[in-house]
Amino acid sequence: MKVIYNIDEFKPTKPIVLTQGTFDGVHFGHKKILKQVVEQAIQIGGESVLLTFYPHPRLVLYPDENELKLLTTIEEKVELVGDLGIDYLIIMPFTKELSRLKSSDFVRDILVEKLHVSKLIIGYDHRFGRNREGGLAEMKMYAETYKFSLQEIPAQDIEESIVSSTKIRKALLAGQIEIANEYLGKLYTISGKVEEGLQRGTTIGYPTANVRVDSSYKLIPKNGVYAVWVYIGENRMPGMLNIGFNPTFEDKKWSVEVHIFDFSENIYHKEISISFLAFTREEQTFEGIEALKKQLNKDEKEIRGLLTD
Repeated sequence: MKVIYNIDEFKPTKPIVLTQGTFDGVHFGHKKILKQVVEQAIQIGGESVLLTFYPHPRLVLYPDENELKLLTTIEEKVELVGDLGIDYLIIMPFTKELSRLKSSDFVRDILVEKLHVSKLIIGYDHRFGRNREGGLAEMKMYAETYKFSLQEIPAQDIEESIVSSTKIRKALLAGQIEIANEYLGKLYTISGKVEEGLQRGTTIGYPTANVRVDSSYKLIPKNGVYAVWVYIGENRMPGMLNIGFNPTFEDKKWSVEVHIFDFSENIYHKEISISFLAFTREEQTFEGIEALKKQLNKDEKEIRGLLTD
């Protein structure tokens, strides 16, 4: 897959089958659309293209009042899309000027003149143009005007629930990891560098890696304890993760801390990734260190079982 950051550098030589959108999370529904794009491109001897935008439009339009958290960083999105067989990922800078472009101008200037679309595949609820004024009906009209074909992908259901990035975000914030993972079609993952902490875990037999998540816009699941897989380079290791304020201790500083089972290497300042398998309990305040250690022993036993099933 070729990643293009400047749309003017895109010079296609074959018919283009394209879809567009933010595709946050690259979830189950997104994958079905992208699969259609790849298959249709192969059928016509063309090339498959995903046009996406960065930063997320809401972060540009409402910078001072926006609490949006994203399922994927741009780097994660590139990796996920690359695994699906797309030929070109075009990452178009989203600006206020672009947001003011009328739907008709967007189709003419971007899709037709710059991207040379032959076939456009979009989801049932796709919106585009200034104030999201354009929808499927308008796109059908533009397709006829500019002589490209249009295919709609209907709502994708999982047990009668429409898959959406919003529903996945809500599931993660509620600790419903299994639901989020089902919608995503993979384990939800965060990444970051390991920072030096207060070393409290080491003193009680559970040393932890304090993780500073790479992006301030990346969604962190609800506070609590989780069964996780930890990736350092090519190595995958089981672990238990705590997100929260460590209420048993006085400083109560919010953190993301992971204890990697049967692991003792120094990984300060290294980049690690953490994939969530299950939420196991709420964060608790314990009467003292011994009560905390007793609970951690229970957590470890339960989580080891989850990660070996």
